[in-house]
Amino acid sequence: MPYLFTSESVSEGHPDKIADQISDAILDAMLAQDPGSRVACETFVTTGLVIVGGEVTTQAYVEIQEVVRDTIKRIGYNKEDYKFDAESCGIMVTLHSQSPDIAQGVDEGDGKEQGAGDQGMMFGYASNETDELMPMALAYSHQLVQRLAQIRKQQPELMPYLRPDAKSQITIEYSDDGSVNRIHTVVISTQHDEFVTPQNGSAEARKEADDAMLDRIKEDILKHVIPSVLPKEYLKDTIYHINPTGKFIIGGPHGDAGLTGRKIIVDTYGGKGAHGGGAFSGKDASKVDRSAAYACRHIAKNLVAAGVADEVLVQVAYAIGVPDPVSLTVNTFNTAKVNLTDAAIGEKVSGIFDMKPKKIIERLGLTNPIFFETAAYGHMGRSPFTKTVPVQQLVIRNVDSGEELVRKNASKEVECFTWEKLDFVDQVRQEFGL
Repeated sequence: MPYLFTSESVSEGHPDKIADQISDAILDAMLAQDPGSRVACETFVTTGLVIVGGEVTTQAYVEIQEVVRDTIKRIGYNKEDYKFDAESCGIMVTLHSQSPDIAQGVDEGDGKEQGAGDQGMMFGYASNETDELMPMALAYSHQLVQRLAQIRKQQPELMPYLRPDAKSQITIEYSDDGSVNRIHTVVISTQHDEFVTPQNGSAEARKEADDAMLDRIKEDILKHVIPSVLPKEYLKDTIYHINPTGKFIIGGPHGDAGLTGRKIIVDTYGGKGAHGGGAFSGKDASKVDRSAAYACRHIAKNLVAAGVADEVLVQVAYAIGVPDPVSLTVNTFNTAKVNLTDAAIGEKVSGIFDMKPKKIIERLGLTNPIFFETAAYGHMGRSPFTKTVPVQQLVIRNVDSGEELVRKNASKEVECFTWEKLDFVDQVRQEFGL
């Protein structure tokens, strides 16, 4: 009997994603000056207000308000009508230094290796359901809201009324053997201008105007969004819910408050596999919530790409301050293509991938300012790319008056989404005899 599975995504203008992007923009700004920065930055947004708090230990000097306003502007909140805009919103900053009790367990020194920044378990997942080795429902959900953002920013003539906030949801119908039958349901809600005004103040006139806006939005989404994202062969008797409340003018932080780390399922696998509960944005890579989750995705993706299994879930767990994981587990959901138990596969994986926090950070280049790009449209399943970033090289030198911190402007090439690279496939195939 066919069964259904659903995943959702949200746009960069969703309140929680605004908070994530602000937190990661601040993290990147600090890493650009001091790659050793320890950052745990939380953001709260609501009508006309941004509050930034958390713990930071860094030699960087960052104009937090400038970073916040630039981020909000980049997302597209630049009009007073939104009740939240880059120029006029209030910004409160309450950052303080990291607890020395935590630092003493995490920092290297006196022959001690860098330990995990916290206890907990992290997961990574991959399947051969899509080219990016991600669950199909989530992949298409991300692409729908990305397409809306692309139209809003690059092709505004197509849908000139679009505002930044949006959500999407895809339901996939599977057959008994797990193959995809069709896209069962598509849900899209997009914030918009009030581009049709009532002829008078009557309820009937307001409804007529609302219906006219909804008709235009439905027509445009079916014309400009759906065909650009969803394969025609999967659109069989598909159900569409487009702006199902009828009107979506009030949105963004004016419609709902936003918090860093409140979209962890959108950020990962859309409910497939598992999640350890730790959020990513605003955290430097010493926090294994982030770095180990990336490393687990890296493992899972390379295992699937190498042909070890069609579907893989990797779990790793740590004790705070301890370098080595307390466990590493692999689940292939009975899809393994090698004559090994999942436990035996896990043993081989442990020999290939060093999961100590320092080794993960080195392997994936996680001291670079590469995190803003992760904060919307998913941390997983993205295409790796290289970008040039401005950095400040910090040099400590002795002068007659004592130590002096010298900042030297520079730039460097950094790799983004390194955990999506298939750079261990050959090694995995060799280890597993494939």
